Amino acid sequence: MQPQYETTMKRPQLDFYEMGTGVTAFSSTRHGGYSTGNYEEFNINRYCGDSEENIRKNREALCKALGIGDDRLVMPHQVHETKVARIDERFLSLNAEERQEALEGVDALMTNMNGVCIGVSTADCIPVLLCDEEKHVVCAIHAGWRGTVKRIVVKAIEAMGEAYGTQPRHLKAQIGPGIHLDSFEVGDEVYEAFQQEGFDMEFISRKYPCGSQSFTLHSSLFTPHSSLFTSKWHIDLPACNRLQLIDAGLPKENISVSPVCTFLQAADYFSARRLGIDSGRIFTGILYS
Repeated sequence: MQPQYETTMKRPQLDFYEMGTGVTAFSSTRHGGYSTGNYEEFNINRYCGDSEENIRKNREALCKALGIGDDRLVMPHQVHETKVARIDERFLSLNAEERQEALEGVDALMTNMNGVCIGVSTADCIPVLLCDEEKHVVCAIHAGWRGTVKRIVVKAIEAMGEAYGTQPRHLKAQIGPGIHLDSFEVGDEVYEAFQQEGFDMEFISRKYPCGSQSFTLHSSLFTPHSSLFTSKWHIDLPACNRLQLIDAGLPKENISVSPVCTFLQAADYFSARRLGIDSGRIFTGILYS
């Protein structure tokens, strides 16, 4: 019998957001790609251990769905800092090695170019998309807890202002899928980091019994444990970033927040806390057509 070859390319299943005329904004799900195991199915992040061939095929499928070439799909190597990179003609003229160097240590991208998809990778961290229709500018931000503490969204908005003249009141924002309050248990040192930076701890944090999330998810397997009689802090990362956007000058009605908690919906969205760090990543991207 002759081997059966796949004759049609898979199509990634994406969650789309309304952010403006001529703007395509989305987050990928785990479905509609070629990766396997903990990377199943759709992953385009090259820094988490997935097969390069599967990543190539997934990128090809995404670019086909977006109607762009692979050289116009731009994703940085994030390091939980606050560096913002501008994607322009100069960047597009770089060779592959030069591009990789330019994107090293970057956690936010911005561009005013048509047909260039910029995006960030997350698997519990918070992706934030910004769109300035007045100046024809978009931005993609990776906000883990460290980036959130360092107010990366505020720094990205300031960078857009310096580079393009963006006014915060003209921005629309989409906070994408990430870990939510009930699932994001943290150590005292994380709570204290937010407290020291002046966050409204009464609003963004709660104290829950240790293991309460595990009890909720696996009640049939639950055995009482002494750790449940202690408590740990939980932080609301989407709320933290929403408050920063408001403080930066965005109208509340211009900010949308995804209801997806990646930890609770790990069958459809990657979660490092559920799957381990050797697993795939959600890609949240934006581009002007």
